[in-house]
Amino acid sequence: MTSRIASIAVSLLLLPATLLVAQATPEGGDPHAAFLPTPPVVVSTVPPNGDVNPYGVAFVPAGFPKGGMLAPGDILVSNFNDQANQQGTGTTIVDVPANGGAPTVFFQGQAGLGLSTALAVLKEGLVVVGNFPTSDGTCATAQAGSLLVINSNGQLLGTLTGSDIDGPWDMTVFERGRGGLLIFVSNVLSGTVTRLDARVVPGGLTILSHTQIASGYMHRCDPAALVVGPTGLVYDPSQDVLYVAATEDNKVFAVRHAAETAHDSGTGHVIYEDSVHLHGPLGMAMAPNGDLLVANADVINSDPNQPSEIVEFTTSGHFVKQLSVDPAQGASFGLAVASGRGGTRFAYVDDAANTLTIFNLPSP
Repeated sequence: MTSRIASIAVSLLLLPATLLVAQATPEGGDPHAAFLPTPPVVVSTVPPNGDVNPYGVAFVPAGFPKGGMLAPGDILVSNFNDQANQQGTGTTIVDVPANGGAPTVFFQGQAGLGLSTALAVLKEGLVVVGNFPTSDGTCATAQAGSLLVINSNGQLLGTLTGSDIDGPWDMTVFERGRGGLLIFVSNVLSGTVTRLDARVVPGGLTILSHTQIASGYMHRCDPAALVVGPTGLVYDPSQDVLYVAATEDNKVFAVRHAAETAHDSGTGHVIYEDSVHLHGPLGMAMAPNGDLLVANADVINSDPNQPSEIVEFTTSGHFVKQLSVDPAQGASFGLAVASGRGGTRFAYVDDAANTLTIFNLPSP
């Protein structure tokens, strides 16, 4: 498959109270829904080396330093599989330009990295990505992996490791200002969440402390998904709450005092449990209205009538809406949201079609 950009000419609905868009009136449809004036853009995420299975999605934020390969509004996508479709062996991060240009390779690492959904772009000019490698695409050879720190020119600056970085499956970062940041990592091999207190320094990042703040999430090897366990993370600094999408548990949890605690809080408490709409929650993001968006893996509680869904729900546990990414099951994984003066941009991967879909949603 070669890189391409294509538009889909479909009528889309945007509910005033929600972020998710769909091609049909959603469950409990809103009679005040308005048609979007423009269709989404769909971009191939397959780089020249043939890597497939896109996982992580991250927007380059406003204020990102000039002079490198990236510009504010670009979207990065990490690939987990190589051209032979072996899991845990992908080595590339693809850059989808905000200006509509053709996708390019931002980063290509050594063979057998397995770049996961743990992908973040820092305002300080760095990219951090998790790697969860295997030697043959099976869980039997899975290794603990690490976090890679990359500069804006796609050059590897360093590798972050530790006993509590154990299969970094997803990640969220909160930048406190003046170079200080919190990195929350979900570890799929141990069923835990680690907080790294860090600081941007010349030449990369330095880790000030490691703290395991959550544990007890179900996790296991899986012949189709490689592994299942805690995945999507969203941090709400206004409440000091970390939300955790736990795939095997089929629930979303909230861990309180996430930024300051020095103790392990277990799983936290359940905020969303929905056997109808949850089918193994994976990647997760927060919408501008405070709702959570979670991708379904279909590896748990699968429903052939609800394939590859992204579900929107409130933090109080109320289902809002859902959107199917692909007619096949198991295609939904990473997603991201970026808001600014011009409106909201919403992007998600389809790891069956190896594409990124981008919606530009105007301000209400």
